Amino acid sequence: MEPSPHIVDPDSRRFKRLDALWLTIWLVFLGVLAALPPELEWHKQVILLAIGAVQVLESRILARFEPRGVSYVILLKILLATLLIDHTGELSINSSYWPIYFLPVVTAALYCGPWATLAWTLIASGAYCSYLYPAMQEYELTADAVGYLVLRIMFFFLAAMVVNRFSQQSQHQTQLYRDLAGRLAETNRRLEQAQAEARRSERLAALGQLSAGLAHEIRNPLGVIKGSAEMLTQKLQTSDELSRELAGYISTEVNRLSALVTEFLDFARPLHAQLQPSSLTRVLDRVLEIVGDRWKGKPVQLERDYEAGLPPLPLDESLCEQAFLNLVQNAYEAMEERGGTLRVEARRAERDGRDGVRVLLADTGPGIPDKLREEIFNPFVTTKKTGVGLGLSIVSKIVDGHRGFIHVENAASGGAVFTLFFPLEEVEELPVGQSTAAS
Repeated sequence: MEPSPHIVDPDSRRFKRLDALWLTIWLVFLGVLAALPPELEWHKQVILLAIGAVQVLESRILARFEPRGVSYVILLKILLATLLIDHTGELSINSSYWPIYFLPVVTAALYCGPWATLAWTLIASGAYCSYLYPAMQEYELTADAVGYLVLRIMFFFLAAMVVNRFSQQSQHQTQLYRDLAGRLAETNRRLEQAQAEARRSERLAALGQLSAGLAHEIRNPLGVIKGSAEMLTQKLQTSDELSRELAGYISTEVNRLSALVTEFLDFARPLHAQLQPSSLTRVLDRVLEIVGDRWKGKPVQLERDYEAGLPPLPLDESLCEQAFLNLVQNAYEAMEERGGTLRVEARRAERDGRDGVRVLLADTGPGIPDKLREEIFNPFVTTKKTGVGLGLSIVSKIVDGHRGFIHVENAASGGAVFTLFFPLEEVEELPVGQSTAAS
C-alpha cells in the first residue's frame, strides 16, 4: 500500500516547533498511562516506553525507509498496542487500554489514502479481535458483549474516516498552495527577465545613437589620414625602407579602424528585417561552409542534426546569415588552440505558446565565464583578447527582429551552447534595434 504525500513540509520552522510541542504532549500522555494501574506491571512500562520511542523516531523512520516507512511505523504501533492490552487486564479483550489502537489507526489516516486507511484499520481491528478466541474458551459470548465489541471497532473506523478526510483536504490545500507558489515564482522570474530585457534595450538604443554619432565623426578624419598615408607611400618609393614600412603601418591601422567604425555603424543602424519564407537549414549550411573554408586553425569536426520536414520560416536570410556567421566564427575561434566539435541542431519547438524552430550551436571550447554569461549579449562585453564585443549584440538584435529569442549556457561537459528560437508565424516588419524579445 503506497502512502500518500506528507501533509506538511518537514522543512518548515513552524512545523518543527509544532512537532516538538505535540511530541512533548505525547510523552506526557504516555507517562500518565505508565503511572495508572496496573502500576507494578513492568511489561506495561516497557511497552509504553517502546510506543514513546516509536513516536519520537517516527519522522526518522519515515525518511529512512521511504516509501515503506509508513507501513513499518503502523505495523510497529499495532504490534505494541496488541502487546499492551495483553498485559493490562485479566481478560485482554476487556483491557481498559483498548483505545491504544486509535494510535495506529490515526497514523494510517494521516499518511495513507482512503482505501489504505480502511485496510490498516481492518488489520488493527483484527489484531484487537484476536483476543476474542482465548476469551471464548473460558466465558460465554453474549449478545451484549458482541454489540459492545462491534461498537468499539466501529469507533476505530469512524475515527479513521474523519481523520483521513481532514488529512486529504489538508493535502489538497497544501498542493494548491504549492502550485500557486510555483506559478507566482515563475511569474516573478519572467517579470524580472522582462525588466532586465527592457533595461538592456534602453541601453542598446542609447549606445546605438552614441555609436552612430561617433562613427560618423571618426570616419571623416580616417578618410583624410588614409588618403594622406597613400600619397606619402607613393612619394616614399625611392626613400629608405624604414620610412616606407612606417607609412604602410599607417595605412594598415587606418584600415583596421575603418573596419571597426563599420562594425559600430552596423550595431547602431536600425536594421529592418525583410521577412520572407525561407529554409533555416539552408542558411545554416551556407554559413558552415563559408566559415569552414576560411578556417586555418586546428581541425573542427561538424555534427549536423536537422529534423526532417522543417517548415519554411519568415526570415531575412542576409541578416540570419550575418548572425549565424558571428556565432559559428566565435565557436571556431573558441576551439582554435585544440580543435574540437561543433554540433548544430535544428528541431521543431514551442515557446510561450508559439510554434517555431529551435537551433542549437554547441562547441567544445572553454565555455562562457559565469560572471559574463548574463551580460554576454550586452555591447562591449567579450571573452576575446581582441575585439570590442559588438558581435553578439548584433546577433541579439537580429534575433529580436525575428521576434525570437537567444540564450547561452555552458554544457556539463564543457563548451558554450547557444540556443535560438525562430517563430513559425508571420510577424510584422520591425526595426531590429527596437525589439526587446531576446532573452
